[in-house]
Amino acid sequence: MPDSRDGQSKNTIIMVTEGPSIPDPREWRIVNAWSIALAGAVITLCCLAWFKPEPYREILTFVPDGLAATFQVTLLSICCAVPLGLLTGLGRISRNRLINLVASTYVEVIRGIPLLVQIFYFYYALSGLLQLSRTAAAVISISFCYGAYMGEVFRAGILAISKGQTEAARSLGFNRFQTMFYVILPQAWRTILPPIGNECIAMLKDTALVSVVSMPDLMQRARSFANNSYLYFETYTVVALIYLIITLLLSKVVSIMESRLNYYDGKR
Repeated sequence: MPDSRDGQSKNTIIMVTEGPSIPDPREWRIVNAWSIALAGAVITLCCLAWFKPEPYREILTFVPDGLAATFQVTLLSICCAVPLGLLTGLGRISRNRLINLVASTYVEVIRGIPLLVQIFYFYYALSGLLQLSRTAAAVISISFCYGAYMGEVFRAGILAISKGQTEAARSLGFNRFQTMFYVILPQAWRTILPPIGNECIAMLKDTALVSVVSMPDLMQRARSFANNSYLYFETYTVVALIYLIITLLLSKVVSIMESRLNYYDGKR
């Protein structure tokens, strides 16, 4: 099989519109934008809690209870959105006109409706039919929304692979299923990983929207504290810093994973 680096453009870039900027895995300088942002957020949060324990330390002990709900919704949504995105991406490039039409319609419809509206729709509009819990409504709405966006990422990553790879696999006796899952997707994953990681981090940030259905996530806990104490500036400053720290750390994890993929691909 030809080397994957010959079958994929080295300049292939999948543009993303949400989420943090993934650190360049080739950037090993200690002082860079990522480290400055992380250090600034951590130092600011620590200084606020140390020099002004009331109310900042009290806020820090109150809002983290919602982190468990935030991560629960995020992880469940990722587990649903990534397979859905893969199926959507495959459907978008399918030669079957019906499958292609269904996948394309799903993408157009979901991407045209704001996530907040989808959350309201699943929890309130369909509550009489489906009897969804807050968690189920949040996971389903976020999964459907991001599945459409991830479908476009998978589609672009798959199409970035040279047709010569497919032709070489078919000449070796692989069927279409084997060609896609054993040849194309492993090569496309190097291109797909950064934007997929970006979408997953953006998904975590968008879990703040589930607070509108009174789910006790990080944002809902912050709203509850602010409404009781009227310390809106202090409360949302802490929440913003917590979200920033989490997203920066996760973006670094994605960068490390991308670096590992490039390392092993370079050794082949």
